[in-house]
Amino acid sequence: MYRSLSFCILVLLFVSCKNNAEVVASKVVKPPNVVLIFTDDQGYQDVGVFGAHDIPTPNLDRMAGEGIKLSSFYAAQAVCSASRAGLLTGCYPNRIGIHNAFMPDSKIGLHPSETTIAEMLKANGYTTGIFGKWHLGDHPDFLPTRQGFDEYFGIPYSNDMWPFHPQQGPVFNFGPLPLYENETIIDTLTNQAQLTTQITEHSIDFINRNKDRPFFLYVPHPQPHVPLFVSEKFKGKSGRGLYGDVIMEIDWSVGQILNALKTNNLDENTVVIFTSDNGPWLSYGNHAGSALPFREGKGTAWEGGHREPFIIRYPRGLKAGRNIDTPVMAIDILPTLAEITGSELPDTVIDGKSVWKLLIGDGEEESPQEAYYFYYRVNELHGVRYGKWKLYFPHNYRTMQGQQPGKDGLPGNYVHLDLEEIELYDLSEDLGETANVAGEYPEVVEKIKQLADTMRKKLGDSLKEIEGTENRLAGTIE
Repeated sequence: MYRSLSFCILVLLFVSCKNNAEVVASKVVKPPNVVLIFTDDQGYQDVGVFGAHDIPTPNLDRMAGEGIKLSSFYAAQAVCSASRAGLLTGCYPNRIGIHNAFMPDSKIGLHPSETTIAEMLKANGYTTGIFGKWHLGDHPDFLPTRQGFDEYFGIPYSNDMWPFHPQQGPVFNFGPLPLYENETIIDTLTNQAQLTTQITEHSIDFINRNKDRPFFLYVPHPQPHVPLFVSEKFKGKSGRGLYGDVIMEIDWSVGQILNALKTNNLDENTVVIFTSDNGPWLSYGNHAGSALPFREGKGTAWEGGHREPFIIRYPRGLKAGRNIDTPVMAIDILPTLAEITGSELPDTVIDGKSVWKLLIGDGEEESPQEAYYFYYRVNELHGVRYGKWKLYFPHNYRTMQGQQPGKDGLPGNYVHLDLEEIELYDLSEDLGETANVAGEYPEVVEKIKQLADTMRKKLGDSLKEIEGTENRLAGTIE
C-alpha cells in the first residue's frame, strides 16, 4: 500500500513539475524581430500622416496610428552612401570615411571592421536579410553578405547608375544595372517596373521561413530615386503623377510586410521602422518628392535635405498613436536596437545613443544627444542642431530657387550660392528657416560654436582645414 501511495505521489509531482515547466516556457518570449524599411530620396511630405494629401498611404498611416511618429527625425547625411553608412553603423559617416555616393567600380566601401546592425544582431542569434539597394561598395569584399547579412537580393548602387535613362539618353558610362542574389549577378535590369514587387516578395518569403527564430529584415527600396518605375497595378492611381504612384506602391509593400508578420503571429513582437535616406532630389521637378514645409532638399544641410518621415511600430513595447518632436538621428537607431534586443554594442566608438527611454515615454523629453552635426561633401561641417536651434556655418550650397525645375525624368539646373555669414534659426517658430536670428541670440551662437569646435577636434572640418583625431578609414581595394 505504502509503495503504491509513494508511486502516486511521485507521478503527481512529475506531472506538476512538467506543467509548471510548460507554463514557464510559455511565458518565455523570444527577442523581438526587427524590420527596417528605408526608401531613397523620399520627401518629408510624401506620406499621408506627414502631410501628403494627394498620395494615399493607408498602410503607413495605419502603422503610425499603431506606433509612434517622429516629426524631427534626421538622416545621417543628405546623400545615399553616407546616409546608409550612418544608419547601419551608428556613426557619423565621416567618422568611418564614407562620403557622398559611391559610383560603380569605385574600389571603396564600408570597411569590414565596422559593425553593422546586421552583424550586431547576428552575434545575438538573429538571422539577417537585405532585399533592395545596398550602395556601400559593389566590390565582392564589400557586398552585404560580407557585412553581416545571411541573404541579399537587390542592386548594389543607385538605380540611375546605368547607361540609359528612359527619355534621357546616355547619362553614365556604366554597364547594365546588375541584380544580385547573395554574391551572384542573376540578371541585368533595363526596366525596373517589377523590382518593388520582387523586393516585397523576397521580404515576405524571408519572414515566412524565419518565423520561429529572431530575424533582422532590412528593406532599402531603390525607389523613389529617379528614374521612377512602378508596376501596372499602381500606374495612374495617385494624385501626384508617376511619383505619387511609386509612393503608393511602396506603401502597398509596407502593408504586405505587416500582413506577413500578422499572418505568422509576429506583429506584436516585431519592431518595424519606416524612414528614408535623404530629402527629395528637387531638380527633377514632378519626378521628385516634397520636403515642405522645410527648406531645400537632397544634397544640402538645410532641413529639407535631412528631415525625414519616421514611423516606428512595436506593439509589445511602445504605446501607440503618439507623436514625438524631440530631435533624433539615424545614427541613434543601432544603439536603440541594441537596447531593445539586448545586443552588445560595437567595440569601436560610435556616435549614436539609444533613444529607447524617449520612445517609451518615461518622462525624458530631451534627446540623449546634446547636439547633432550636419556634414556634407568630404568632411565639411555645414550645420548643427542644438535643442530648438539650427545654426549654419559659411559654406557653398545648391538650390533650385529661381530655376526652372525638371520634368518627366529630365533634371533642371541647380545654382550654387555661398552662405557668407553664420545663420541661426529657431525651428520651434520657423520651420522653413526664413528668419536668421543670429544677431538676436549671440549667446546661443557662441554655445553652438563651442560644440562645433569640440566635434571638429574629433572628426575634423575641411572648410577650416582641420584634421580630426578620431576618423577611421573606409575599406579600399588596390
